Amino acid sequence: MDSSKHQAAGPLQLIQSFYRNRQLIQQMTKREVMGRYKGSVFGLVWSFFNPLLMLTVYTFVFSVVFKARWNTGIDSKTGFALALFVGMIVHGLVAESISRAPSLITSNVNYVKKVVFPLEILPWTVMGAALFHTTINLFVWSIFYFVINFSLHWTIVLLPLVFFPLVLFSMGTSWVLASLGVYFRDVNQLISLVVTLLLFLSPVFYPISSIPEKYQPLLYMNPLTLIIEQTRGILISGQIPDWKPWFLSVVLSVIVACLGFAWFQKTRKGFADVL
Repeated sequence: MDSSKHQAAGPLQLIQSFYRNRQLIQQMTKREVMGRYKGSVFGLVWSFFNPLLMLTVYTFVFSVVFKARWNTGIDSKTGFALALFVGMIVHGLVAESISRAPSLITSNVNYVKKVVFPLEILPWTVMGAALFHTTINLFVWSIFYFVINFSLHWTIVLLPLVFFPLVLFSMGTSWVLASLGVYFRDVNQLISLVVTLLLFLSPVFYPISSIPEKYQPLLYMNPLTLIIEQTRGILISGQIPDWKPWFLSVVLSVIVACLGFAWFQKTRKGFADVL
């Protein structure tokens, strides 16, 4: 049965758990990534094909069919593709991590019942795989941008800082969903709906400036909005992020991560009985 000696739920225990199990997280993340493409002919090459295919489809639909335009300072259709891809990258990171969360424990029952295993690291492995795919997507985007502009903005080095609060927020959410998924199996279906809603309620297909000003504060309540806007500013415009809202997002994300971790550690005691 799952060990109880590592079930302390404070912020310090969160950091200690990650550091203590870092090698195991690395190994399981690698297995998570390789397992997804196991048996396929092209293997990891699919991780390049998938975003390119979706980028092509979305760009055609919104820039050709609906004739959407985006003021990025370059060719309108190309600019729309670049701006759209950035939004897809940010949304994809969150979507991949939280979509898997509700089934993490139920699909790894052997870790709960048969061995002493740090269950709290399972969301880290999914996040690691999501970050791997995000890195590939950013690499594809950078090549596309460089081919068009023959340069990249130096501000691209600030991306890890911008993504940091998003990773923490996603982890806190994943711990809560992983726990709830054990007790309420409908959570998995609900999250699929939430992920789809986030795609259209985030400025992925449109700039925040296209929303009536009175509704913009509501859109900024979406945790993805600030990250998408800052990422576009860094990659497309070469803008340095506004550090005040970034700092506030870090504080809120740390709180979410700590609360999510605490919830998971407190509720894990009943996993074996339910499963």
